[in-house]
Formats: sequence, C-alpha cells, structure tokens
Amino acid sequence: MAVERRSIREERPAADCPRSSMPAELQHPYLKFSHWKFKLFRVRSADSDPMPSETAPGVGALPEVSAAAAAAAEPRGQGHPGRPDSVMKLCLGGKSQEIVEGPGQRIDRKLQEMDLHMEKLRCLCRLCGTALRKVKGPEREVQGGLGEPCRSTLRRMGCKFTTWPDVIRKVFKVDVTADLETVHPPFFCHRCWMVVLRGGGFCSFTPVRVPEWTPHSYLCSLCYTKKTLSFQRHSRKRKKKRALSRGQTLAKRCKWDPFDGTSSAEMRPLRPAAQQHHHRHHQGPGLRSQANPRRQREQWVKGITRCQRDHLSTRLISEQLPADLVRSVTCQVCDHLLSEPVQSPCRHLFCHSCILKYSLALGPYCPACSQPCPSSDLTLPAKVFLALLNSLPLRCPRRTCGIQVRLDVFRTHCEAHQREDEGEQESCGEPTPNRGGRPRQHLLSLTRRAQKHRLRDLRCQVKAFAMKEEGGDIKAVCLTLFLLALRSENEHRKADELEAIMQARCFGLHPAVCLAIRVNTFLSCSQYHKMYRTVKATSGRQIFQPLHALRAAEKELLPGFHAFEWQPALKNVSASCHVGIIDGLSGWAASVDDVQADTITRRFRYDVALASALMDLEEEIMDGLRERGLEDSDCTSGFSVMIKESCDGMGDVSEKHGGGPPVPEKAVRFSFTIMSISLHMEDGKKEEEEEEEEEAAAREEAVMIFQEPKPNSELSCKPLCLMFVDESDHETLTAVLGPVAAERSAMKRSRLILSIGGLPRFFSFHFRGSGYDEKMVRDVEGLEASGSTYVCTLCDSTRAEASHNMVLHSITRSHEENLERYEIWRTNPFSESVDALRDRVKGVSAKPFLETQPTLDALHCDIGNATEFYKIFQDEIGEVFQKTNPSRAERRGWRAALDKQLRKTMKLKPVMRMNGNYARKLMSLEAVEAVCELVPSEERRTALKQLMEIYLEMKPVWRATSPAKECPDQLCRYTFNSQRFADLLSSTFKYRYNGKITNYLHKTLAHVPEIIERDGSIGAWASEGNESANKLFRRFRRMNARQSKTFELEDVLKHHWLYTSKYLQKFMEAHKDSEKVFDVCVDPVVVENDADMCLDDPGF
Repeated sequence: MAVERRSIREERPAADCPRSSMPAELQHPYLKFSHWKFKLFRVRSADSDPMPSETAPGVGALPEVSAAAAAAAEPRGQGHPGRPDSVMKLCLGGKSQEIVEGPGQRIDRKLQEMDLHMEKLRCLCRLCGTALRKVKGPEREVQGGLGEPCRSTLRRMGCKFTTWPDVIRKVFKVDVTADLETVHPPFFCHRCWMVVLRGGGFCSFTPVRVPEWTPHSYLCSLCYTKKTLSFQRHSRKRKKKRALSRGQTLAKRCKWDPFDGTSSAEMRPLRPAAQQHHHRHHQGPGLRSQANPRRQREQWVKGITRCQRDHLSTRLISEQLPADLVRSVTCQVCDHLLSEPVQSPCRHLFCHSCILKYSLALGPYCPACSQPCPSSDLTLPAKVFLALLNSLPLRCPRRTCGIQVRLDVFRTHCEAHQREDEGEQESCGEPTPNRGGRPRQHLLSLTRRAQKHRLRDLRCQVKAFAMKEEGGDIKAVCLTLFLLALRSENEHRKADELEAIMQARCFGLHPAVCLAIRVNTFLSCSQYHKMYRTVKATSGRQIFQPLHALRAAEKELLPGFHAFEWQPALKNVSASCHVGIIDGLSGWAASVDDVQADTITRRFRYDVALASALMDLEEEIMDGLRERGLEDSDCTSGFSVMIKESCDGMGDVSEKHGGGPPVPEKAVRFSFTIMSISLHMEDGKKEEEEEEEEEAAAREEAVMIFQEPKPNSELSCKPLCLMFVDESDHETLTAVLGPVAAERSAMKRSRLILSIGGLPRFFSFHFRGSGYDEKMVRDVEGLEASGSTYVCTLCDSTRAEASHNMVLHSITRSHEENLERYEIWRTNPFSESVDALRDRVKGVSAKPFLETQPTLDALHCDIGNATEFYKIFQDEIGEVFQKTNPSRAERRGWRAALDKQLRKTMKLKPVMRMNGNYARKLMSLEAVEAVCELVPSEERRTALKQLMEIYLEMKPVWRATSPAKECPDQLCRYTFNSQRFADLLSSTFKYRYNGKITNYLHKTLAHVPEIIERDGSIGAWASEGNESANKLFRRFRRMNARQSKTFELEDVLKHHWLYTSKYLQKFMEAHKDSEKVFDVCVDPVVVENDADMCLDDPGF
C-alpha cells in the first residue's frame, strides 16, 4: 500500500503537488502524528521571516510556492493549515500560508501586531514601567511642555527648563528626545511627576529604576508572556465530544489569532455539511475575516504615525476633483493630504514624517509596492507637483466661515480663527460688575482685613462649632474642612499630603539631603544617629535616612567614583580612576639615606580630584553652553580650565583626643579652586590662503562657559591634601608636596577626557599658585626668610633699594630662574665667596620644588599693612619723630594707650596676632579719628589722616575681583596715589622708613599695576578661601573625633570635600524649608475611565 502511494505521488506533476519540493525524509505516508511530536519542528514567528521579495533562490532555499498551489492543497485533508504546528507550515519553508500568499497580507498582520503592541505601551509609564491605571492622578506626555503651574513651581525652586524632556534628562538621567512611539510609552505617571517636583527639577529624592525599552519582536515580553512548557496535566481530563448528527459537522477552525479577544473555550457554531465545501472555497486564506479590512488597516497605520492632529484630511477639498488627482495628492501611508511630501525610488509619494515612522516600525519597504525604500533614497517631488499641491482649494471647517483657502495658507487661516476664539473667551471670562459698577474681586486678591470682613459670618459659625464640639480647636476644624473639600474635588494627592502634615508625618528625605544636613551642621555619627532615632520614634515615620544610606550617597560625590582618561597618559602616574584617599607620602621617591618623614598626611590624587570637581560642575557647564547657544559640535577644540592653588599653615590645631605617633600639632592644607572654564572657538573661515597667523589668532576667541562667582569663599576652595607638619619644616613639606608637584607637571602636558552631558569632552588645565602668603612662597621657592636683605619675592631689589625708590620696580623673578640660581648656589661655578655668591643668586638658598605665580596675596597684604599702620599709630602717640631711642617700657605704654582707645571708641579688643577682621576695622577713617585724639601735634594728625585716605583709595584696586569693572577710577589713579603715598612716607615718616621698608608695603607701592595688567585681578586670586577654611578644620576634627589621628584626618578630608560640593549646596538651598515641597504640588485629577486606558500585565 505504501509503495502504491509513493508511486502515485511520484507520477503526479510538480504543479499539482505542493509538497513536491519537500525533503525525502518528510515524504512519509503516516503524516498524522500526535500533536506534541510536531513541537520538534516549530519555527520562529512571521516577524523574523524575510519577505518574499527578499528571498533569492539559491542553494538550500526552497522554491516559491504559489498561492494557487497552496489553496489547492488545502481541501485535500493532508494536514491542518490553520494549526501553528501543521505539516503545511513545514512544507512552505517554515512560513505560514498567509505570508506566502503575498506581502500585503503579511504587512497587515504586522500592522495589527504592532498596533496592539503600541496600545499596550500607551498604558504604561515611560519612566517606571508601572501601569497608569495603578497610579492615582493624570498622566502627562513625555514630549510635551510644562504647564504654567508646573513651570512656575519649578521656577521657584531654581529650575529654568520649559519642556518635560529637559526635566526628565536632568532628574532621571534619561534622554527621551529620540523616543519612538513604537518602542517607548508616550506618557509618564503621576507618581514620577511628583518625584520631579519634590526634586526641584534637578534631582530625584526617590530612586526610580527606568526600564530599558526594546523594539517589538517575537521575544517581546510585553506581548508574549513566558509560559513554561510541561507535559504534566494541569486540569481535568477533557470529556469526549458529543456525537453529531449525520447532516451536521463542526465549522472549520480558523487559525488562532493572538490579537483576538475570543477565549479558546468558546464553542464553534454548527454548520450543515452542504455548506462546508462552499465555505472552504469562498473564505479566502489568511487572517480572520473582518467587516472592513481597509478601515482596520487605516486604524493600524494611524496608530503608528499619529498624525491626525497635524495632517489634513482629504475631505477638506472643496471642489469635486477627479479621484485619480485626489489619490495623487494623498499620502500612501496615512491617507491624509501630503505634508512635506517625499518621493520613493518607486515613484510613490508619502508624508516625510509618516514614511519615517512607518519604516522604523515595519522596515524600509514601500507601503504601496513592498520594494526596498531606505530613508536615504527619499527625494523631493517635482516643483510642478508641489505648486499643484499648494494650490489645492480647501474648505474652512468653521461653520461660520466656509470660505475656500489655498493649502499653503490654510494653517495661517485656522490660527487666526483660534486667536479670535481665545479673545472671545477672555472677554467672556471677566467677572460681572456689582451694582456700584466696581468688579467683585477674588477672595485671595483681597487684603487680610477685607478677607476677614467677607468671611465674618462663616468665621463665627466655625468658631461656634469648634467651641461646642471640638473644644475650641479652630485650626483642626478649618484643616478638616479643607481636607474634605480636596477629597470632594478628587484632589486626593494633595489631600494625602495635607493629612500627612496634620498627623505630624512627612515624606522621607533623599540621602543626599540628609548628607548635606549632617555636613553643614557638623553632626558626628552618634549625634546624627540620635537625631535619626528620635525623629523616627516621635513621628512614626523614617524622615532621615540611616548612616549606611549616607555613606552610599557620599561615594558618588567623593573623588574616585567617575571614570576618566588622560591623553596622552600621565607620566609616572597610575592610570586607575577609582582611587580614593591615599597616604600623602605615596609617590615620594625616597633614597636609602632618607629618614621616614615623621608626619601623618592624607590626600586625594590630583587628577582624580580634578575629575570629580568637574563632574560636580556638570550642570553649570551645560547651562553655560546652553545660554551661549553652543552645540556639541562647537566643543571639539576642548575646554580650558583655570585652577587657583592655595597652601598655608593652619597654626596650632592641638586637641586633647587622638593617639598615635608624636607628630607636631601644626597642620598645613593644600587646596585648589576652579576659577573658570572657557571654550576656544574659531570664527569664520580664511578668506585668503596667504593670511598671516596673527589674523588667524585674532579670530580665535575664548568663550567663557563658567566663572566662579565667589572665588574667595570656603565653599569653592576644595581640599586636596592635609598634613600634620609645621610649615617651617622645609624637608617634610618637600616630601609631602613633591608628588603633588609631579602630578601637576604631568597634567600640564596632557588632556583629560571626561564624560560631561553624556558626551566625552576634552579639558586642558592651567595652574596658578597664587594663594600663598609671604612665608610659604619663600619656603616653596627656596628663598631666604622674610627678614632677608632681598625684601621682595617678585623682584631682585634689596631692602635699601626698595626704601630709596619705593615705586619704580618691575617683576623679574620666576620659578625657572630660581631653579637656575639654585644650581649656581649649589655648584658655585665661579668659585666666589659666600657674600659674592649670595649677591649673584639674589637670596636663593634652597631648591624650589613647587611653582608659584609671581603675584601679591590680597588678604596677607591687608594684614601686613595693618600691622605696619598699628606700629605707626604707636609711634605717633609717643612722638618718636622727636626721640632717638625710646625704651621698651615706653613702647609698652604707647601700645596700652592705643589698645584702650580702640576698645573704647571702636570696641576693638586687643589681639596677640593681627588677623583679617581686626585689620579690616583698623584700616578705616574712624580708627584714624580715634587715634588722632591721642596724637598731640595737629600737623601729625593731618599727615596721619592724609596717609590713611590715600591708602583707602588704593585698597579697592587689589581687593576687587575685577578692578576694571568695579573701580576703574581708582585703577587709573593708582600710580599717582602710590607716588603720593611714597613721598609722604619718605618725608613726614622718614624716621621709620629711612633705609628700610616692609615686604608687603613695597609690593603694594611697586608691583600692583603690573600684576593687574598681566592677570586682570589680584583679589580674585587671593588665599582668603583657604584661610577662612581653617575654622572648618577644627570643627570637622571635633566632629570626627577618633582614637587614631590617621583615620581622623581621613574623615576631616572627606567631610571637608563634601562641604564644598556644589551638588549638596544646591540641596541645602532648594530644601531649607520643608513646606516648600508641599506647596509646589499641583492638584492631581483622577480620571474616571482610568481602568479602560490601562494595561494590567503582571508578567511585565
């Protein structure tokens, strides 16, 4: 029997047998195996199969099977073509019958599948993936703009964005500008909206895990939930089917449609046997029969393009134009009038946005003929056709208008109607005037007295009710009334927040906010933990975060968290990015004879600290680029960063606690400040090839992206290194700061590659060591002490030369010249005597190990000059100009009289050592008036007042951050005033300045104009920020008191860095008042039919 069947099959022609191309192993007479055995031959869904136009006949490819052959093979009963596991599917090369018949039906199937996928996406939140129906409150469009309430709320909290994509990118670190409707949900939920408002538009208090959205495929977790395959029976055994009458049979089962809502348990209708053959021949193969497939296809395409609001319908054409002409001006995708038309290589016309969305969803194929149509091959149609399209007469949809308008001016015409409607609404919205003709004002616009007058009766009723029922608690009654009013208006979100306030509950704070509170209030671990437990026990809610959450939050702010790269790599510096606090002596190349430095020091690696500081300024950098209208393509030349370095001793910092080796109780801090970040750009192109380099350099201008607004604040001065060492110990200071200087010199010759704003950017650094006092400059530059013959660290003048000529000097010293002079001092190549050699090297006696900027420190200049004026006041009280050698007892008497007078008139207490606050009050006209009361001579009093007036006119020049803008008149007269000041010292006060002058007074008179001409400012580059941070060291040390000074120093360095973090500073500014979070909430609205719009998919 089997042989006969095989022979009959071989004799049958190939055109009549659809399985003529089947492999030999599938040509078996017994093809009706059990259902589970066909699972071995399952193939992927139709999504991964190529279209018939893509399949080229070749080796291993099955020849095409025509639709007629497939239709002829269906009624023979050989297999079940409607079943997914049928032999027919295997015979057609792993494809279903619908796909083989033609590309049009396959596209319809994919459109239907994509439409359902997009419907499910519209029911989910873009940011958290939660079903929108599960969250109370309205959803908002991801690509929409901020409403007026949200915009005003975020503006009060410091956010300047006007669109939701910018806010989402800042808060959730997700770029939604390139979202596709076929891949990403277009809405986000009310819960994520509240996260944005609580964070002020620049941070997130609640950690939100943004899901990763992938395009639809046959493995889509949203459309096909995973089911575990098992051969174990999960339900009762199915009963046998009832016997059918001879004249009735079951209707043919159509192929299972995954997008159909019909359950598998529904019974099939009975059909007479006579109609079965007729049904098989008249029901076309493919999808389930539909009422109108064309309308269903239009709905699917509209779900992908979403252009109903933007594109115009063909029904607006006023005249009865030929159908062919209407089809020619209609988009083949959305069936609307062409908008920005483009032409495919097969000469079909589409809207530009529609064909792009269609191609992204279903592949780069023409919707009309299914030929390849990549977006790069789209071209503009002919100009004649565009003129015809723009001249189409359209009928205005407004009933009161009804005029014909050309297509090119149709939108302008509709916008004019819209403006008219808005004007009518505004005119209709005016309040009705009262009898007296005065419009009735709103309750909130009245004064407090008028509000009390209008609500007088209601207030009396509430007071009477409170006294009768609630024991006089009027506040509770009013809050309850307000709560009930919110509930009645479905404003449940705001009602919940009001109820939380009434019950003394609050929302949990972000760990970064808790960290900012702890650092800025100098709370130790035990103090913060005690506050955390007390608040939690009192309120019954965890408002503050535990300490382990704070430690996790501070890791992102400390150096060593962000990845970066140097190009070229730094010389003698590790390429590792994740380096935290290290030993300050690491990197010091010690020899065998060297003794281990007797100190405790901790520091950050310089390059790691700079990368972390730039990441802290990421928002300022992006805001600067946005304000100046610069794109990412304009930043290819890289950024230039200017760094101010400061180093100074903190004096005695001894504490009773702490153990360890006996180290000196004096400390030194090395810190830096990012002064400015600029971008070098080239304007225009060369007009001529022979243009000179000077003209090309003139076109290059530096665009200032960021400039530190408070360069002398302790909040902008970031600590780099802390050490227990005396600043006079040159050897130990060299050992600690030597590796820092090596890292600094390596960074000068390289560029940093750091990700800012999601893109890698280049940064080159320029260092200025200007925040040093006189003593520190002489120490690191290898110069002699302050009492040396060579009075200045900027020029080679001796003290006698400086007193003889107080004004006319120029800057001659530099770090390179000091190194050359040290080599001469060390080798003595000319075999000179000590005095001659000392005169040749101009006071250089040690090796310079740290480069400094030849400048004047404004803070120490004020302190030094105030000290000199304090001594002048004593001499004038004692009339030293008439005495030769006053005794020490007389000087003590003059000083006591001066201190008593200053305490009496200005409430200035005597100090052992001059400081900045005392110097600021002493150098004033009020102090001179108080001192002149003790000076007996009228002539000396006049000279003393004149000296102070000239000094006060000169002082703003070196104290101003930008003297050219703040005090241009004093800057222009500075040289004249300095000459007057010098003449007064050399004549009236000659007894004190005969052959001698102080270091800072010499720099004030001789070098200030030259420094300002070179650097632009002196006050901006002062060490005031580093000096004002001395008190922070003592407070942080008491805050982190530990048994080991080593760990204590690490804690001080860590918390001092966090104190200067601009990220935490913004938290403190935005959240000083906790009620601000509740006031900014806009009323949530609960949608009644919310459940119909949502997707409850537990498997997602």
